[in-house]
Formats: sequence, structure tokens, C-alpha cells
Amino acid sequence: MPNLFRLLPPVDQALHRLAGEPELAAMPRPLLRDLVNKFLDLCREEIKAGVIASEEQLVSDTFFRRMTCFVRSQSRPHFRRVLNATGVVIHTNLGRSLLAESAIEAVTEACRNYSNLEFNLDTGKRGSRYSHVEELLCRLTGAEAALVVNNNASAVLLCLETLAKGRETIVSRGQLVEIGGSFRIPDVMARSGSILVEVGATNRTHPRDYENAINENTALLLRVHTSNYRMIGFTRETTAEELVEIGRRRNIPVMEDLGSGCFFDLRPMGFQFEPMVQDVVASGADVVTFSGDKVLGGPQAGIIVGRREYIEKIKRNPINRAMRIDKMTLAALEATLRLYLDPELARREIPTIAMITAEPDELKKKAQALARLLKRDLSGRLDIATRPGVSRVGGGSFPERDLPTTVVTVKPTSGGAQALETLKDNLRTAEPPLIGYIEEDAFCLDPRTLRNDEFRLVSASLAQALDMAGDGSACHN
Repeated sequence: MPNLFRLLPPVDQALHRLAGEPELAAMPRPLLRDLVNKFLDLCREEIKAGVIASEEQLVSDTFFRRMTCFVRSQSRPHFRRVLNATGVVIHTNLGRSLLAESAIEAVTEACRNYSNLEFNLDTGKRGSRYSHVEELLCRLTGAEAALVVNNNASAVLLCLETLAKGRETIVSRGQLVEIGGSFRIPDVMARSGSILVEVGATNRTHPRDYENAINENTALLLRVHTSNYRMIGFTRETTAEELVEIGRRRNIPVMEDLGSGCFFDLRPMGFQFEPMVQDVVASGADVVTFSGDKVLGGPQAGIIVGRREYIEKIKRNPINRAMRIDKMTLAALEATLRLYLDPELARREIPTIAMITAEPDELKKKAQALARLLKRDLSGRLDIATRPGVSRVGGGSFPERDLPTTVVTVKPTSGGAQALETLKDNLRTAEPPLIGYIEEDAFCLDPRTLRNDEFRLVSASLAQALDMAGDGSACHN
């Protein structure tokens, strides 16, 4: 064993050997040195454990290839691209909505160059970053004024803190929702300083419930759209119009948190009714909040629209500065909103909308094309087929809606259930990682959330995962 330890190359020799690798040339040398030391430490542990038991394992070209592969894999950015084959369009864990090409170009332009972020080109004086999207938002929604913050949770918190701090906000008991990450309306309300007043029953809340709860300390009437679940049966919720009528008569502002904002009526495509932002504004709600990503298909942002008198108060709140959007979000949001000026263009160009509304026949053809490619590249290593499947919108939107699709199924030609689980695990460490799901003894790939130009990457990731299962090399760690 001591002889084997002495055969490990010095760090400088290893670094010299790696200097000829093009992929590693731009890596900061301190990071490269740390990774070489990490690899050599791994080898020392393997010598102690008997995994490395011969001189040949330490002096062959295979050893240096293994070291190169280890360093390359360990040097990848922690935050990186993955292939989404789950069929979940707005996949929160995988980055939610993809941006349209025009939005990506706008972000690149904003990053590469100086901009008029807070500079008024007409007056030559300081300007407002909100001005770049406020007019667009008002035109699309019919609101008098608009404001954008970093996400919808911030939007809700900011509005409550501005309009109802230290006073009561009345909410239907059936609308005290929780979304991902344990975001709960009661908790946010407590943080805002507003006092929660629950009215109605879990399944039924009437206008009289709000009327009976109003007193001299009531500051706000709040509706929360239950976008991530549905109650059916003996149910009743007070409509936006009914609540607005109460608010006008009692001189109390009405706020609606839509969660996932939607500008499209998707009912003609078989979806259950989802309130559109412009309809909620038209109902008379004084303040409306919704997300910039999710169904809208833009960057993560919290959008606030409504009557000017309330939006101006919210803008002046000092907390607003802590929640403001940066230039990249602003650029992406403006580009996305511009597409909505032409609904058909938005439907084609915004990936989220295009994926949600993709026709089943189109998806079947995509699945067949992917299956043909995989059979050509991996025949004999995988059993490959297609079958009907179901996609989901995701992101807490349209929870009851199954989207018909055709999935490609793959499974190793030998090894059974264990080989299938190993394949799934190895795909997470492939480059790029490929995320799908196991169903009915096969690994499923849904083409709804894969672009045609990603099919070759899918094949490459599957090949890597199969290779990992074959040799178990640390090169793949």
C-alpha cells in the first residue's frame, strides 16, 4: 500500500497534464488546483479501501482520463441547464416559465450595455423604472396604474402593508391558501401588520358575511383566487362584482390576489374557467396582484395593477425599494408584454402558452420523431416505444386539467426495475441532466416540454447514463 501512495502524481504534474484540456483552459487555477487535490484525496481513500489495488491503476492513461473527467464534472456550474421531459410546463423546481426569444434578446441587451433604466430620455432627468412597463400593463389590463416588484408574494405583502397595516382585512375562510414553500396568506398578512378577519365557512361565503364583519377598523376587502386547488359540490364564493359593490357602498378598497395571472381565455381549448386579469380589473377591483411568470410566461415578478390613488400609495411605500425588479427582469417583462399586444403572436412565441396549447396530434408527431432518433442511436441498449400520456400545466395553475400527450418510453434491455431506477438516477448527473419520470415500468419522456433541437441532447444524456451504469466510474460523479 505505501508504494501505491507514492505513485500518485504530484499536484503540479497533474495540473500540467490538465493544461492541454480545452474545456479546462479557462478555469481559474486556484479552483483547478482544489479539484486536483480533491481527486487525489479520493484516490487515497480508494487505496485504503482496496478499490485501487495495483500499480497499473495509477500509471495508465485511464487514470489521467478519470482525473480529467472528475475535474470537468466537478467544475460545472452548480446552477445549470437541465432537460425537462416531465411534461410539467410551469415546473417550479426546474425554473418555471421559459422566456420568448425576444425576451431573451432583451435581457442580453440589458446585460451587455448601459440603459435608460432610471433615466428619462425626454427630459434628461432621473426617471422611474416602472415607466418602461406601466403603460403596457395599463393597456393590456385596463387599469389606471401599475407597479412591478420581484414576485407575487412581495406584491401581496407590499399592498397589505400599505393599505391595511394595523387595521383589519376581511378574507373568506375558503381562500386562506398555501402555495409552494409554505407561503400562506395568514402568515403574509401577519408580517404585513394587517389583522386577519376570517368570514364564512370553508365551502361557502356569502356577501352578508363580509357585511356583518365590517366595522370602523376595516381597511381592506381581500379576495384570493384559489388557483392551485378546486372545491366542488356544495360551494359558494362571493364574486368580485359582489365584493366591489360592498366596497363602494362602504368606502373600503377591494383587492384581489390572482396568483397566476392570465391574459388568455383558455376555455375554448377545454380548460376550466380561469379569471383573466383584464376581467378582474373591469369588475371594479381597486388593486389586483399576479405573477409575471407562471401562465403569463414572463420572468419572475409580482405585478400590481389598479386604481391610481392606491397604486401611487403603494409606490411611495419605503418597503417598495427592497422589492423592486432589476434591469434584466424589466427587460424580459417588457418584451413579453409587447407580444401580448397581438394575442396570436403571444400564443406562438411565448413558450409557456405554446406548450400549454400544443395540439395532441402535434405532440404525437414529436414523440414519434424522438423515438426514431433514440432507436437509431440506442437500439440494443434500450427498449423504446410511444404511448398516450398526460401532461400538467404546473406552477399551481389549472390543477384539475390533464393535458393529453404522447410520451416516449425507454427502459434498459436488461436488469429490470433496479436498472430502471439506476438509469433515472444517472440521468440526473448526465450532461445535461435529463429529468423525466417512471410510470408503468418505463422511464417516460414527454415531448411537450422538450424542444425539437433538444432531442439529440436527450439521446446523448441517455447514452451517458447507460455508460455510467456499465462502469460505475468516479468520472461520472
